[in-house]
Amino acid sequence: MQFSGKTVIITGAGKGIGRACAELMAARGAEVVALSRTMSDLENLKAEIGCRIVQVDLQDPKAARAAMAEAGTADYLINSAGINVLESTFDMTDEGYEAVLGINLRAALITCQEFARARRAAGGGGAIVNITSIAGHRGFSEHLCYAASKAGLEGATRVMAKELGPHNIRVNAVAPTITLTELAVEAWSDPAKSEPMMVRHPLGRFAEADHVAASIAMLLSDDCAMVTGAVLPIDGGFLAV
Repeated sequence: MQFSGKTVIITGAGKGIGRACAELMAARGAEVVALSRTMSDLENLKAEIGCRIVQVDLQDPKAARAAMAEAGTADYLINSAGINVLESTFDMTDEGYEAVLGINLRAALITCQEFARARRAAGGGGAIVNITSIAGHRGFSEHLCYAASKAGLEGATRVMAKELGPHNIRVNAVAPTITLTELAVEAWSDPAKSEPMMVRHPLGRFAEADHVAASIAMLLSDDCAMVTGAVLPIDGGFLAV
């Protein structure tokens, strides 16, 4: 799967899965346009892979649209930006609702919309991969808004696959298990919490960011030209048992 001559926009490219995607897509020949809130992360990534960078707070809808305009027309979009606020149903705050749903769901819908509009104007074609989570399929404590945002993004992925298909734009999602990023380390650092999860994985391990990036590249590639509206678990078998 090579992407020479192709351009990919990646949100949340400064860290975790987004960064792994940026590194992999660049290694396979794509021009990467990296979006992130943290300029130091972007500058470090640019020095490493030579990508274009756009600093943006995706929680701001106007800023998200402006960032997509700056990024320009691309062949692919990977929505990796995401946060979690570890609060229970009783304790979730209005600020937590706005932050998690604003970045994980609303911002992803905006970037998809702007990407699709640009692709339609360019004559169609292209592919989107949204990163969701097994948390959208199973109930984990202190993941109220995170679960809602990821399940919502999967529903939106199916709608977009239907609406954008006539323009030859494919839209899929991946639902990783616990992936060993900074976000996951914070959420699953307590062995009393992580070990019961580990034993529910038939492969006996959590995912690495590179595992997720490789599956995303597959979905973007022409090898998956007839795949759209799908949600691919990258979960070591967690959802199967």
